[in-house]
Amino acid sequence: MKAARYCCMILGTALLISALFLVLCNLYADRQGGEQAQAVLSALQGQMSELTTETTLPAQEHDTLFPDAADSVIPDMETAEVDGQAYIGTLSIPELGLELPVTAEYSDELLKTAPCRYAGSLYTDDLVIAAHNYNSHFGKIGRLHEGAELIFTDLHSRAYRFCVTETEQLAGTATDEMLSGSEENWDLTLFTCTLNGQNRVTVRAEKAE
Repeated sequence: MKAARYCCMILGTALLISALFLVLCNLYADRQGGEQAQAVLSALQGQMSELTTETTLPAQEHDTLFPDAADSVIPDMETAEVDGQAYIGTLSIPELGLELPVTAEYSDELLKTAPCRYAGSLYTDDLVIAAHNYNSHFGKIGRLHEGAELIFTDLHSRAYRFCVTETEQLAGTATDEMLSGSEENWDLTLFTCTLNGQNRVTVRAEKAE
């Protein structure tokens, strides 16, 4: 009996140590991801400032830069390179006090540094952005209220404003549902994993009028 109790105590202690180790690893990854994102943000904003200064496009022509697909070919999003990686702009979430760079491509490795374009484009009103559930990335997007403002700024410092319309959870395998935003008039989608990694916290937003 004593031996069994002793084994249970050892097992319980081992589980607690393992849980503590995982928590510490997550906190470290969160901090590192936040620091890396802010370093990239600073470098990217410097390039954006230079592009804005160099451009000859009058500011008042902003609304006609990207006409409807029926009228002309819609351009892909312009990219700028930081440390060998391409970025398409920055995302600001004022309600959460976040401003982050957004990569042009998606991969598990890139997610460690910054949010990634998962699918779509700003210019076709179906942009989907994914990020880790670090508090320094998208860990708190599930707290966003309906009507919360999201601001995507492209490389020429043109700000596109969106309003959150709804928040939902999707299964990790629900790829079609995640990408069906254009059919539901969701111009921008943000998503991240839940803590257990099984589902996706998904925020839908429409262009602000």
